[in-house]
This record gives sequence, structure tokens and C-alpha cells, in this order.
Amino acid sequence: MSKKAAVIKGDGVGPELVDSMLRVADAAGTNVEFIMCEAGAGWWEKHGGDALVPDETWDIIENSDACFKGPTTTPGGAGSPRSVAVSIRQKYNLYANVRPIKTFHNTSRPLGDVDFVCVREGTEGLYFGKEVQITDDVYVAIRKITRPACRNVARYAFEEAKRRGWDAVVSIHKSNILKQTCGTFLEEVEKMAKNYPGIKPEEYHVDNIAQQLIKNPQIFNRKILLSTNLFMDIISEECSALVGSIGLIYSANIGDNYAMFEPAHGSAPKYAGQDKVNPVATVLAGAWMLDYLGEKESSKAIFDATGKVISEGRFTTYDLGGSAKASQMVDAVIEKMG
Repeated sequence: MSKKAAVIKGDGVGPELVDSMLRVADAAGTNVEFIMCEAGAGWWEKHGGDALVPDETWDIIENSDACFKGPTTTPGGAGSPRSVAVSIRQKYNLYANVRPIKTFHNTSRPLGDVDFVCVREGTEGLYFGKEVQITDDVYVAIRKITRPACRNVARYAFEEAKRRGWDAVVSIHKSNILKQTCGTFLEEVEKMAKNYPGIKPEEYHVDNIAQQLIKNPQIFNRKILLSTNLFMDIISEECSALVGSIGLIYSANIGDNYAMFEPAHGSAPKYAGQDKVNPVATVLAGAWMLDYLGEKESSKAIFDATGKVISEGRFTTYDLGGSAKASQMVDAVIEKMG
């Protein structure tokens, strides 16, 4: 029986990028049944309501084995709905947001070759989304940190290090200031480390690691970088620059029983319909989903073909120094798969 994946095409460049992912997955011979559904600012602007995800989409997600989300726009301002990604992460307890950060051959290396993984707690922290007005001039945002969530994401980080044969998990925090919230996070990481004697726990203050990633990023190669929600949201964006383009960064949101896959970048509405935005992050997020759903050979074929196209440099998009349209790059990936 084939696996089912809910697919949200999203906003801005999302629909065209997701179509590219589907085209590549089809060329790889996938047996996954992709079920299209709507969510995001575009849907919300037409239909209104207090959420960016309609009930019908929740039904499809509930009856699927995984979800793929194209880039979606999140409206700003008080009273506007929470993001599609945050809604899905929280509903399905997708506690580990994972971004591999690895240099591709024949691409810009602003600060040299890098190879590490960013793991971000995905369900709480400041993304808990609760703010309180104290007076006309004072507003407070609540940073929710729980031991179970810290335990879950710490366990994922150590398991990922073990799976890759790496020997360190780097905790990123500010416990000298946030003594209880970051303190609790660090305590749970240290407890978890005792179950993995071959993997050493390291730690950096968030401001220091922001500097170290520019000064000497190679000291983090073959390590897992781990932090709470907002800190790693920011740090992983910095890390994305180390490979030359966020258009190369694919990501997954992983829980115990479900996962959602997405490119790390936003919806870039100014580029919508221009066939311009790098498709790699979306295509490889899709390939990672195929691996998660058991199609390891198809996934590997997509990763290998994409790596070859980038390495050859003949059909790459503007952000990689090339002049190809996104669709031409996708055509080249499909051709490489043979």
C-alpha cells in the first residue's frame, strides 16, 4: 500500500517550487500519493478566519503519512493567525526542526567548507506565541520552556550525532541571563548526554557562537548544533549563509509519529512567477521526505543528481552564479537521474 503525503503549495514562489519538487519525485519513480491541500496567507486573504490552515487541510494531514509544505507567508500584526509551520509543529509535536548545513561542490564558500547540522526545538520558546500587555507602554512576551520538549529535542540531537558517527552536540544558550529557561534546557541536555558516552556535550553562549560561526566555522564541522526555538531560528539562518545561498537549505520537522518537510527559505513574493528562485531546497526537502517514507533509493537518486548539477555549474540559478531558470535546473536534475 502506497504512502500518502499531504502537500501544501504555499504562497509566493511556493506553488512553482512545489511543482518542481513533484516533477523530480515523479521522475525518480516515487510511489507516494501526493494529496494537494491549501494553507497560507493567500488562502486566508480569500476566506478569512482565525487560522491559516483550513479544516479540510487538517483532515488531509491527519490521514497522511507525512506533510510537505512549500514556503508560506505569515501575516504580521496583532490578532493575525500564527504561521502554518508553527501550527503544524505544535499540533503534531514536531519537536525537532532539522537543517543540514553542508557545502556543495563548485559553489561559493564565503568562509570555507562546512558540514554540520542545526537542530532547533520546534514547538515552544517564544514561538509559544503568548504576549501580554501590562500597561499602555509595557508588553511582555512569554518564553515557554518545558523539560519534556527539551528532553525530546536533546535526544534527537544525540541520536542524529550517533547516526552520523559524529562525536559532539553543541548546546547554544544564554543561561547566565535566562537562568531558569536556558538553565532547564542545559540541564536536560546534560542528563541526555549521560546516555551517549561516545558523544561529548559542548556549549556556547548564543552571542559568542554567532561570532565564532563567522570567525572559524570549521570548528563546528561534524557536530550537531542544538538550541531552543528562537535562538536556533536565528543561528541556523546565519549558518545558511555559510553555504552561499539559503536556496540550498532543506529542512525537516520531526516528531515521534509524524514529520513535515519544507525548504528553509520564505515565500519571496516579489519573485513569484519569474521561474527564478533556486529549486534545490524544495527539491531536496522532497527527497528527504521520500527517504522518511521508505523510498531510500529514489531519495538518494535525487540527492546525487542535484549534487552533480550544482557541481557542474552549467544549469544553476542566479544565486549560485549561474543564469539558468529554475525550470532548467530542474530539467537538468531529471536528466541526471537518467
